[in-house]
Amino acid sequence: MERVLVTGGAGFLGSHLCDLLLEKGYAVTAMDNLITGSTSNIVHNLGKGNFSFVYYDVTEYLYLKDKVDIVFHFASPASPVDYMNFPIQTLKVGSLGTHKTLGLARSQGAVYVLASTSEVYGDPLVHPQREDYWGNVNPVGPRGVYDEAKRFAEAMVMAYHKTHNMDTKIARIFNTYGPRMRINDGRIVPTLIMQALRNEPLTIYGDGMQTRSFCYVSDLIDGVYRLALSEEHEPVNLGNPDEYTVLELAQMVLRISGSKSEITFHALPEDDPRRRRPDVSRAKDLLGWEPAISLEEGLTRTIEWFKSRMT
Repeated sequence: MERVLVTGGAGFLGSHLCDLLLEKGYAVTAMDNLITGSTSNIVHNLGKGNFSFVYYDVTEYLYLKDKVDIVFHFASPASPVDYMNFPIQTLKVGSLGTHKTLGLARSQGAVYVLASTSEVYGDPLVHPQREDYWGNVNPVGPRGVYDEAKRFAEAMVMAYHKTHNMDTKIARIFNTYGPRMRINDGRIVPTLIMQALRNEPLTIYGDGMQTRSFCYVSDLIDGVYRLALSEEHEPVNLGNPDEYTVLELAQMVLRISGSKSEITFHALPEDDPRRRRPDVSRAKDLLGWEPAISLEEGLTRTIEWFKSRMT
């Protein structure tokens, strides 16, 4: 039985990744310092013999007594609320955390998979975003701590690949949503859903015409797994290429939830991207992957999950 390490394993994406890996027959060690993760996301796995949880900060010296075959580095605050509340921790997990986990993977001859982000593209001047686009990022802006942490992490992963011939992968993850997102996550999908379910005004920033692309979590995790098993070492976009305005998203949430909430408009935050949509041609060609869950279906599932947490 192959063993894998998932850092950030009690987080939104990390916990879903643990679920899939357990289903595939791996022994899974989830590691998390619980700054933004929660053991409630993994409690259903705690009694399984091939699953273990380690409470630990991966920016510290990293040692595991069991050999691992794959390291998935998914540890990081990921929402604007989180990385603005924890700016130094965000920078440290992208730099020191990447360094420590790469060192572990190298010492054990393990495959290494980095959870990078579409935020490396910043407020893009190219649309849709392809992997060969270098981005438009403000390094000292409010989003810089997250954007530059991930850009540095990508550079370090590629350096280890080229210098030490390590088998590394870089997943550039676009907006992902689904069950286990925190109610106070701060990202747009859980925020709008909770406002709708509470019959509070839905908050739209700017005119609502900025666009996003939303990938349901099961689709995203399937893409990550396929990437881990591939021979690819260059960055690969993983996300849903269907593009919606923020206003369209809010209207869809209202319709599916049956909420009577009104939509309110507020000033646009600094450096908020105007357009965001992945070009997933490489993922389709290299991994045979493309998302299968529509936004309508994904939101329906997600709204039902949030409803269940309110009772």
